[in-house]
Amino acid sequence: MDSCGRISTWLRISSPTFTSPTRRNFEEYRRRVPAVIAAYGGRYLARGGTIEEFETGANPHRVVVLEFPDMGQLKAFYHSPEYRPLIALRQRSARSSLFAVEGV
Repeated sequence: MDSCGRISTWLRISSPTFTSPTRRNFEEYRRRVPAVIAAYGGRYLARGGTIEEFETGANPHRVVVLEFPDMGQLKAFYHSPEYRPLIALRQRSARSSLFAVEGV
């Protein structure tokens, strides 16, 4: 919950494996996506830092956590015409898992 009492929403993206030879596509995705995230009120909370796994066995190579003001903004971002081509680019580059969580 932010200082105004609003509930935030988080999107977690983990990429367990990159598909070869598409690293260049992923770099293009990484270059283009921040502006789209910001345009929809999102911000990075974690982006590609050190991962220490405790239990799951998922073994992701990369984890990104985004925060949006609410689920509506997150969905607007995800389904936006700006992000749609970036989804395709990400999917060609890596096998990813995405999920959203409403928080306090």
